[in-house]
Amino acid sequence: MRNAWRRSRGAGLSSHDGPKTPAASPPEGSAPGLGRPGAGAVDAAGRTLRDPATIRARCAAITAHVADGRSAHFALDRTKLGAVADRIATLTRTRFPDLKIPYHSRWRHFEAGGIDRKAELDAKLAGRSAIATARARIDLALVSVLLDAGAGPDWRYREAESGQSFGRSEGLGVASFRAFLAGRFSSDPGDPCRVDAAALLKLDAAALADIFQVRADNPLVGLDGRAALMNRLGEALRAQPQTFTSIGQPGHLFDALTHHPHAPRLHHHHPQPAPLHHHVQASRILGALLDAFSGFWPSGLVFHGVPVGDAWPHPAAGGEGASAGWVPFHKLSQWLSYSLLEPFEWAGVQVEGLEALTGLPEYRNGGLLLDAGVIVARDPAFAARPRTPAEPWVIEWRALTVALLDELAPLVRERLGVPALPLACMLEGGSWAAGRQIAAERRPGGAPPVSIASDGTLF
Repeated sequence: MRNAWRRSRGAGLSSHDGPKTPAASPPEGSAPGLGRPGAGAVDAAGRTLRDPATIRARCAAITAHVADGRSAHFALDRTKLGAVADRIATLTRTRFPDLKIPYHSRWRHFEAGGIDRKAELDAKLAGRSAIATARARIDLALVSVLLDAGAGPDWRYREAESGQSFGRSEGLGVASFRAFLAGRFSSDPGDPCRVDAAALLKLDAAALADIFQVRADNPLVGLDGRAALMNRLGEALRAQPQTFTSIGQPGHLFDALTHHPHAPRLHHHHPQPAPLHHHVQASRILGALLDAFSGFWPSGLVFHGVPVGDAWPHPAAGGEGASAGWVPFHKLSQWLSYSLLEPFEWAGVQVEGLEALTGLPEYRNGGLLLDAGVIVARDPAFAARPRTPAEPWVIEWRALTVALLDELAPLVRERLGVPALPLACMLEGGSWAAGRQIAAERRPGGAPPVSIASDGTLF
């Protein structure tokens, strides 16, 4: 992480990003917040960088910087937003003619091939309490999302149960679903449908190769990185028994967020659980994930010794206090938050404040805006080489994606005649599928418009 910080420090302070307002960045040549603030200020900055409202505010500041013509990397053409909204609305109606649009969630990948795998899972979980069932569903969603890095174009998973073959995210989702049912993430043969620290710590590349059917003629990108991420997850779960119990089961996030309505911190422990809390804020789910897991993101930066996950320095990010000049995204944590909405709702817990979460700044949503000409790269050869997440080019592209998805949402709602459509449903309907669609129209194999050299935890 510290190496990532050192690599990005100079890149994040490019002198080619145009004029800087006093609040937007530290003095030229220094890193944001380098002045060694006190522990209280660092704590406050960490909370600020984990607040989804900060994501929107900092992305809006960078978008204004680009719109004002001060970016060396991008210009904006908002006149094309209407055509993008048309594409999203048309595709949404094709995919969901009744306009009953589900959340953008890992659970959609478990439906690949038109198969209701959730019903199969429910049958396996029959007889469990609502809370135990919710824990198992959260276990599955969490481990599956974390295994959902880019698969590469050549990999396929053949599902024995259906006889169907799937690639990319759908294949990874189905493969991880089958592995979960088979007990590959549990250390207890008597309770296969769970995830626990002991099993995750034992997972290696060979075990994942078996799960994902990897062979010389069926290569999967990033096998070692996935194994390392599973091991780090196991370490994080084991290190927090007050939340995840002595077995280190991620599904105990459900207990932490629903049994302790008056507890100000996730790890506050009650010997006797309070009655089930039937409401939870979406931002609280995200906050719990960030509190529990920010430390193990391999791409994450360290802010004065505090891991901040998917947050990056940029001179146009604005802000106040020690976190000024940093823009958080928390893409994977938000994708995971969206994927946990349904397990909470299925257990009878109402998730409120869904609009606090943002659009996801990854290569399908961001690629849609690049391919459609809303985001205009100043360098016509922008795709000539892979980009890294710490580059100002990528940070700006991701910030623009978040802000422009917010601008697209009301346009899509108007075209669909669904004024209350949540952003999570527009993403599913939606913008992500439209990004894949336009990529397939423009490039053989449907590759995104730019390649990102990352470990998969961002994109």
